[in-house]
Amino acid sequence: MKFNSNLGIELKNPFILASGILDENGYTLKRILESGAGAAVTKSIGSVERKGFDPPVIYREEHSVINAIGLSNPGIDNYGYEMKIALSAGRPVIGSIFGQTPEEFADLAKKMESYGASAVELNLSCPHVNGYGMEVGSDPELVSSIVTEVKSKINIPVYSKLSPNTSDMVKQAMAAEKSDAYVLINTVKAMKIDINAKKPILSNIYGGLSGDAIKPIGVRYVYEVKKETGKPIIGVGGINNINDALEYIMAGASAVEIGSAISYKGISIFNNLSKGLKEYMETNSINNLNELIGVAIE
Repeated sequence: MKFNSNLGIELKNPFILASGILDENGYTLKRILESGAGAAVTKSIGSVERKGFDPPVIYREEHSVINAIGLSNPGIDNYGYEMKIALSAGRPVIGSIFGQTPEEFADLAKKMESYGASAVELNLSCPHVNGYGMEVGSDPELVSSIVTEVKSKINIPVYSKLSPNTSDMVKQAMAAEKSDAYVLINTVKAMKIDINAKKPILSNIYGGLSGDAIKPIGVRYVYEVKKETGKPIIGVGGINNINDALEYIMAGASAVEIGSAISYKGISIFNNLSKGLKEYMETNSINNLNELIGVAIE
């Protein structure tokens, strides 16, 4: 498949495993990569081990999911072994990291680079953990400082994952303009109430909505940010089939991340997406995927 993602990493196809899905363990990452994913993003990793929230932490409804895992992770110093296993698949592994200060993000990024990560994804958008994610990403000055500091300390690409829960996505993107690419979007803050128990289902009350329900929001933000900035974008949110992926690509995404769909379509989704894209390109006499990136932007 011919295409240049402009993401600073070499991809055999534009379909990437999203952060938070089958990616805490090196063996599951390796399995996903060997099953056809062009690249994989790790679980968001912090400076120290974090337990996360008590169950229940996930609510599923048809093809959408609300989760409040709480950024559970083994900590960066315990993650090198998992990276080594994942990288043995021979495809790019993108290290997702979260922190509170520019210095913390930079330290995490340096360790991810030392483990062999092809790029780092800055989690500036988790919607349900106090002091991290969206709370950090909603401060433009802090976002700018984080991206600047990380860029100055590592030699691999830096991607900023931004939140749909703040008021101005383009403003967020401009604050993170030194990023090599944007990842749009993270989950939408949401909740579910058990009408029999008369209380919220999730232990944290609020969680992040992913899956089918957020695809139109994701496509809109990819379109807007690509039109305003022109920078490379990785689209994510509600991608179940090749038509969904093509919407993101035509809106301006150079690649897309797949998450919730794996829970009901299985890991064969990556090969199915690649097959569907090949068929679409052949049917429409398209030789290079770059011909489709941003084609819908007016």
